[in-house]
Order: sequence, then structure tokens, then C-alpha cells
Amino acid sequence: MAAQPTIPRRGLFVGGGWREPSLGRRLPVVNPATEATIGDIPAATAEDVEIAVAAARDAFSRDGGRHWSHAPGAVRAKFLRAIAAKIKDRKSDLALLETLDSGKPLDETDADMEDAAVCFEYYADLAESLDEKQRSPISLPMENFKSHILKEPIGVVGLITPWNYPLLMATWKVAPSLAAGCTAVLKPSELASLTCLELGAICIEVGLPPGVLNIITGLGPEAGGPLSSHPHVDKVAFTGSTETGKRIMTAAAQMVKPVSLELGGKSPLIVFDDVDIDKAVEWAMFGIFANAGQVCSATSRLLLHEKIAKQFLDRLVAWAKNIKVSDPLEEGCRLGSVVSEGQYEKIKKFISTARSEGATILYGGARPQHLGRGFFIEPTIITDVSTSMQIWREEVFGPVVCVKEFRTESEAVELANDTHYGLAGAVISNDEERCERISKALHSGIVWINCSQPTFVQAPWGGNKRSGFGRELGQWGLDNYLTVKQVTKYCSDEPWGWYQPPSKL
Repeated sequence: MAAQPTIPRRGLFVGGGWREPSLGRRLPVVNPATEATIGDIPAATAEDVEIAVAAARDAFSRDGGRHWSHAPGAVRAKFLRAIAAKIKDRKSDLALLETLDSGKPLDETDADMEDAAVCFEYYADLAESLDEKQRSPISLPMENFKSHILKEPIGVVGLITPWNYPLLMATWKVAPSLAAGCTAVLKPSELASLTCLELGAICIEVGLPPGVLNIITGLGPEAGGPLSSHPHVDKVAFTGSTETGKRIMTAAAQMVKPVSLELGGKSPLIVFDDVDIDKAVEWAMFGIFANAGQVCSATSRLLLHEKIAKQFLDRLVAWAKNIKVSDPLEEGCRLGSVVSEGQYEKIKKFISTARSEGATILYGGARPQHLGRGFFIEPTIITDVSTSMQIWREEVFGPVVCVKEFRTESEAVELANDTHYGLAGAVISNDEERCERISKALHSGIVWINCSQPTFVQAPWGGNKRSGFGRELGQWGLDNYLTVKQVTKYCSDEPWGWYQPPSKL
């Protein structure tokens, strides 16, 4: 088991340095795998948000933007690559810190740190290529005009991020927004903020200009709310629950402020009867039990062809029994704790409601017997589910999968689309034409074929319906933080000639 580190005591990261919150309050940090308090984080309020937004505004406009917002993309790329290098240098320490903060297995947080570094490197490349795309000409039907496009940073952005992938989800927003030339105020979830605060320490180490990135921690109503409604924040990007997303939209609407939202999901995984059972079972498990199911895109609704349903479920239970559920620092752990006591109780309530509504808990549904402390829940498989049940309709955000059978392809698609959400969906079949048909039929922003959950920084990420709108990652992630300006020039020596000129006396 890894050695326990000293938890750094950080302030709010504002204007390139640390400062204590205005009211001096701090929030405890609890290790969800042990229930022990291991440190604390500053609790920001509206006054702290004012200071952070002012710092970001100053950094955006300082010296006409020549040091950041209107600097060559290569200048910003240098800092993004330096941040990536520091994350790689500190990968082991950051991964351990995030495991202690969130309960994720150390193997998962180690991979998350690598992905965060790769994301900064990717957007460094896009920052450089942005210069080449400036002044792109527009073909016009009139020869006496010339027109081109400028892509400019949208301004100061508020970035509000979740606890399930603390540093990685922050990076998905921080890296493209800084690459675009924006300045930012990042507000991570109060349930897992430690690695995001360490990002502030990394920014100091690489000499990021003061105020370009500011990081405030604290409760949503006290810090996130004032940030999303602030009149000097030009855009809000949010990942989290649909209910919070609605409140952010409402606040932004008062100023007609753009938002991008990546919200909840209840994603389907359709498995046909022509598959390799064990291969499909592993993807089904990865789709819902990785990160203890605390994934917005988790394929939490499993749709099985009736011909293979019994065999598939027998193997799924056998595989689930084989998952190592343990302290996330133990070698080989594949299911750690969930993030907090509140989340633990919420998941247990979903399971008990499913049982009371008539569903069958085929496997799991309780605390593992060998773990007396910590917020651990067994991998849980629920069958005999109807489409009216809460477990079918609402996002659990835990290691809980509900199962239904289907007979025909059309029935499978109808069941898959029977949700208010539209983030992701998946299909497993050896029939390529069928997979292509279903990929077009699913009402989601992401479709996986013969897999579940692969995520690449180069590919767009985002959903439809109540899963939000806007796309992160890839070129689309950079476009989130750019505004397009048309510049058109009249090139003729002749007067325009629309009005009759006055007579010359």
C-alpha cells in the first residue's frame, strides 16, 4: 500500500498566488475509503468570487492582451506544455492525492493524471495552429469586397467542474479555454478539490501570468452560484447534475450569457445474440463499474437479447464476484469507495426503492462484508425492471446496472431511447450493418460500437436532450471558448453610389 502523504494546506489561488478566503472558513476533506478527515480546503464566498473575477478580467485585458489573450498561440502553448510536463513529473503524488480525496482506485487516478497531461499537450498544439487559421478568407460574390474571419477568445470564463474525475474534468475545460486565450476562474466540486488546488501550485512553478487561471473552492451556492451569475464572466462551462445545470442556465439567461453544459445520463448498452459472451460481459462491467459507476456516460441500462439473457447474466454475476473491492490504495483494486457519505446513502436509497417497486437485486446491493468502514457498495445488478421504475429512469451515479430483455432490433432501439437523457449509448454485435443502423438511431451525442466508455481527447464529447449541449474535447472543445468575428473591407476606388450626392456649389 502506498505511503500516506502530507495533505498540502492551500488557500484560494487568485491572481497568481494564494490567499485565505474572505471569511476565513475552511471545509474538511474526508477520505471516503476510511471516513477519516485528512485535511481541509478554503470555503470561498461571493466576495472571493469578485476578487477572482477581477483578477481574471485584469489578466485578459492587461497591456491590450498582448501577454495572453491576443498573444500568439505559441506563447500560450509554451505554458500549456510546461503544465503538462509538471503533471507528468508529479503524476504519482497527484494520483495518490486524488485517490485519498475521492476513493478512486490508484490505478484509475494514475491513468487520469496521464490523460490530464495529454489533454494539456493536445491543446498546446491547437493553440499554435490557431494562429495559422486567423484571417481565413471568405469567398464573396462581389469583387469590390474582401472578407476574412478572426477567431478571438470569448473573454473571462467560469469553469465549474465535478468530483468524479477531479483534475481531468477540470483539465477538459482549463486547457482549451487557456489555449483559446481566455482567462478563467475554476470552481471544482467541494467533494474533491485537492488536485485542482495543486494545479494552482503548478501554475506558479511554470510562471503562468498572474490571473490567467484562478481556482476557488467551496460550496456551490456560496461560490459556484455567484460565479455563474457574475456580470463580468463572459461564459460559463459546467459539468455536473441536470438540476444544477438548469440553475446555471437560469442565471446566465439574465445576461444572455453563453453556457455549455455536460449533464447527467442514463445511457443504454444493447447486446445482441451474436456476440462473444465473456467479451461483451467485460465491456458491460467496464461501462458501469469503472470509477464505481460515478460516470455521467455510464451505460447503466443493460439491454440483452432474450436468447442470451440468462447465460449473459450468469456470466455477469460470475465476473462481478471476481472484482476486487478494497481500499483503493491496495494493489489490484478495481472498485473503490464512492465519493462521500451523501452519495453512499443516495445509492442505497435507489437500490431499496428498486426492490420495493418489484425489481430483483440479482447480485450486490449492500456494503461488502469485509469492509467495515468507508463508503463502499458492492457491484449491483438489478433485473425484473419495468420502464416506469425509478431505477430505469433516473441517474444513480453508482455501481448499479439495471437489466431488461428485448426480442427485436426495433424494440431494443425504442427501449434505448426511452430516457430524458442523451449523452451516450452503446451496441455490441458482430453484425456491422446492424451496428451502423443503431448508431444512427440512438438519440445521443456519443455512440460506442462493441465497447463502452473509450474516451479520446481528439473526439467530441457531449450530449443531447437533458444531458446538455455543447461539445468538449477535440477542435470542438477549443471552439467552445472562441468567438468568430467577420471583417469585411470595401476595396474599390469608386464611391458606393447608393445615395444621390448633393450638388456642388
